[in-house]
Formats: sequence, C-alpha cells, structure tokens
Amino acid sequence: MRATTEFQPNIAAASELIRAAADQGAQFIATPEMTNLLDIRPGQARSKIAAEADDACLGALSGLAAELNVTLLIGSLAIALPDDERFANRSYLISPNGQILARYDKIHMFDVEVGDGQSYRESKAYRAGQDAVLASTPFGLVGLTICYDVRFPHLYRTLAQAGADLITIPAAFTRVTGEAHWHVLIRARAIETGCFVLAPAQGGPHEDGRETYGHSMIVSPWGEVLAEADGDEPGIVLADLDLTQTTKARARIPALTNEQPITIKTD
Repeated sequence: MRATTEFQPNIAAASELIRAAADQGAQFIATPEMTNLLDIRPGQARSKIAAEADDACLGALSGLAAELNVTLLIGSLAIALPDDERFANRSYLISPNGQILARYDKIHMFDVEVGDGQSYRESKAYRAGQDAVLASTPFGLVGLTICYDVRFPHLYRTLAQAGADLITIPAAFTRVTGEAHWHVLIRARAIETGCFVLAPAQGGPHEDGRETYGHSMIVSPWGEVLAEADGDEPGIVLADLDLTQTTKARARIPALTNEQPITIKTD
C-alpha cells in the first residue's frame, strides 16, 4: 500500500487490494503496518485516531474478511487507548467469519535517526506492547510482529520455539533502511526460525513527507524469496505455501533445539 493521512482512502485502497488477492485464490491475506493512516506530522493524526470499537478501518476490513471468507492480517492500525495519551500500533488477525483471532501491540518502538532528513520518535505517540503473540489458524500457528521488531531476533526465536509455523512482519520501512537492510533481515528471520515469513510493506512517497521502501515479500523457511513486489508501487504478491516445509527446514538445520546456554567470562 501507499497509505495516505486519511482513513477513507486507505480503507478503499486496502479493500480493493484484498478483493484482488481473494479473486486470485488467496486464503490468507496480509496488509502493511499502519493500514488505516500514515501521518508522522506532530499532532496531525490525533483527532482522527479512534478506539478499537470505533475504528472504521477495523470494522470495514473485518466485514470484508467475512464476506470473502478469508483469514486477514491487518498489518497494524493506530488505535486510541483508554488509559494512555499515546496510541497502540496494533496488528489484528481476523478469522474468515470476521472475528478477531488475535491482537498484537508492537513491542519495539522506532526511535532512531536514519539520515533521511526525518527524526523518528515512535515512543512519543505510541505505547510499546509487552507480550509476544501466537495465534492458531487453519494454516498453523501464526506469530505476530511489526516492522522494527524485525531487528530483535530473540522475539522471533521465542515465537518459533513456541511452535510458530508462519510469522508476519507488516512494515513501513524507510527507503534508507529498506535499501540497506530489508531483504537480509526478512530472510534472516525466516532462516533462523524455520518459519514462513509474510512481510507486506508500505511503499513510495507519502503525504506526510516520508518515503517508504516497499518490496513486500513472502519468504520460505529455507530463506527462499517466494514472491516480492516489484519496487514500491501498490499491488499484491502471492505464493503457494507448503507448510510441510517448516518441519523439513527445521530437521535439516535444527538450530532451535541445538541452542546452548552461554555465559560471559571476563578476565
């Protein structure tokens, strides 16, 4: 996607892409981080962000999942919290009957200077989550993560050791960091966990002044790129997932079970 600063255009764009994916046979569909709006301008998004029960994007896309009879990962939404002035950057896994299967609040906040002329301080506007989330679906156990989480491999190892077959990494990577690190990070998380990774991404120049990298990817447990978006234009990528590949990859390289405790010795 290339999300705007307004809800309704984003709902329309996401719905069109979800329908296109379903028309081509997709059964598990995932959208990027910040599907409902993308606006880092100070104070501009505050009046638009609603509580979960009132979020127009969540309601519309949950209804669409039920209409199309698909499992839907809404990569993330900006959600108002009842007990904090900050918001949640929250991922939703929606069942084919339109019900919420799981919620995950992004744990790692993007507080960095990446050299693109922007200063990113996600923790000023968003409250970090505390819990890793694993959800049961017809496709196996799905681990939920978001964007900057990808740089913290212990989260992915924890999900894999708890039984994850597939891990989602919806993102809005900056162009600078995406060009440098996106491919290697997504493939590394797949290889080290022996999981399929679905990484739907925002792409292109946005109304709030930022530019995101795009290149949505689907990666196998062996690290093979099964599908990738051609650049940063909005669209869909599809792949058939053979879930037996998770077991086969972990049998070939049993890194999850070969782990040994490490102590640091100083002289």
